[in-house]
Amino acid sequence: MRSEITKRMLSSIILIPIALFFIIKGSFFFIFFMAIFFIVTAYEWHSLSKKKTYQIPGLIFLIISIYLTIIFRGNTDSELFIFLVTILICVSTDIGGYVFGKIFKGPKINKKISPNKTYAGSIGGYFLSIILVYFFVQNSFLIDNDLHTFGKDTFFWVLLISTISQIGDFIVSFFKRKSKVKNTGSILPGHGGLLDRTDGMLFALPFSYFFLNFIF
Repeated sequence: MRSEITKRMLSSIILIPIALFFIIKGSFFFIFFMAIFFIVTAYEWHSLSKKKTYQIPGLIFLIISIYLTIIFRGNTDSELFIFLVTILICVSTDIGGYVFGKIFKGPKINKKISPNKTYAGSIGGYFLSIILVYFFVQNSFLIDNDLHTFGKDTFFWVLLISTISQIGDFIVSFFKRKSKVKNTGSILPGHGGLLDRTDGMLFALPFSYFFLNFIF
């Protein structure tokens, strides 16, 4: 467990600053970053779903998800702030789920779909998301000139996006089991494939764009 955590930490230390650079720069830089992201994830999905009926629908979903993610990023500081909050929810949900699941273990949510995911991990994902987003919002003046506070709306927003992220994780896990593979790839040491680490975001980011622009 220690060696895997070390690999995860080292790869995250390298990858997170790179991703943040392109996200914060926005414009052409972000589009270029997302184009590379699409090539890698599309290749992983192709390898995973080769000759399966869900191969083409999965690729179509990737295209739509990445397109809406690019639009969601926008060009203003306020749009960047909301985008970063959404990513932070997904990342902290993933980290919280992994750490709490390893520490507290307990009953599995669904062994057939995802044998490693526990109820303790799911709850841990919610807790860590709330805590990290709270501190991020309290220091939002570093990114956005508008005043942001962590109130009731933000609290429920965190719970909603964390839930969508966890559902996305389960959906990709379902297709991995159908394809009889453990990981979507091996490009990220300690993590597996790029799809393994961003499956929740692929659902949460387009959902956030649609929800904020057409429902909320």
